[in-house]
Amino acid sequence: MNLKIKLLIILLASGIFSGLYAQNSNLIFFTEQGERFTVILNGICYNNSPETHVRITDLPAPGYKLKVIFEDTDLGQIDKNLIFNQGMETTFVIKPGKKNDYVVRWMNEVPLARVQAPQPPRQASNNHHAPVNHPVTQSTTTISESYTMPAQNNVSMGVHIDDPESGINFNMNINGGVNNGTQVTTTHTTTTYSGTGLEENYSGMHPHTVQQTYVLPGYSGPAGCAYPMHPADFQQAKHSIAGKSFDDTRLILAKQIIASNCLLSSQVKELMLLFSFEDTRLELAKYAYGYTYDIGNYYQLNDAFDFESSTEELNEYIFEY
Repeated sequence: MNLKIKLLIILLASGIFSGLYAQNSNLIFFTEQGERFTVILNGICYNNSPETHVRITDLPAPGYKLKVIFEDTDLGQIDKNLIFNQGMETTFVIKPGKKNDYVVRWMNEVPLARVQAPQPPRQASNNHHAPVNHPVTQSTTTISESYTMPAQNNVSMGVHIDDPESGINFNMNINGGVNNGTQVTTTHTTTTYSGTGLEENYSGMHPHTVQQTYVLPGYSGPAGCAYPMHPADFQQAKHSIAGKSFDDTRLILAKQIIASNCLLSSQVKELMLLFSFEDTRLELAKYAYGYTYDIGNYYQLNDAFDFESSTEELNEYIFEY
């Protein structure tokens, strides 16, 4: 088998299965108004002196217990369970909240492949010979693959291989339903340069990944977190919660799951309906607000309450959040 084709197969396999393995992540914290602070994650301090901007790299876990301590002790401190996507550099802004305290808010995220410094180009060896100008030829092979995470457990995957040099042109599409969710597209490009003289034959592989953010069809409001829980994972979590006998036990498990994930408003509502008591549903709705993607749709939770007073209390909580 042609070496280039082998490399393409390796790239394709790694692109499909890379999502099965955890990746380290980076975090960036900064204050909106320039206050100096110290960041502590799981009891470990990451900056020796207070700063206005702190960048932390190579974090292996998707969640940490965050403590932010301000240089100005009058500003207090922040204690928060921090959840973020792995394989990303995620930025959080620290700013005043509506209760005269300070809050940490997700701002944006970028795949690590786009923020890591590129490797320096290969240098020609100095052998004291005059350079010889020979033409350099270039051939490019591109693999594009796309994965759609739909809202109703449907999956669509497409793979396209185009190798002009060998004449291979291959397309494969697998559809499992209507594509209504987020779409992630990954492109791997292999470019081969060849020449003579001081410039040796050199084959470089340059993977370029483009990952789109989650898009909820028909929703254009604010996002409270980065990437909602996959429907299949959510159904499994919901089944686990429903299997508990008492509301108190269900609430503890639900909070554990919510604290490690990002949900849709519709998913929060489904969890609320697993509880028998109004006050438990209200407590869950308040807790889940900080872990919900489409917070602009949070009004949909009102249908899960039996009393108008619960709706009013939730709305007041959101206003002061």
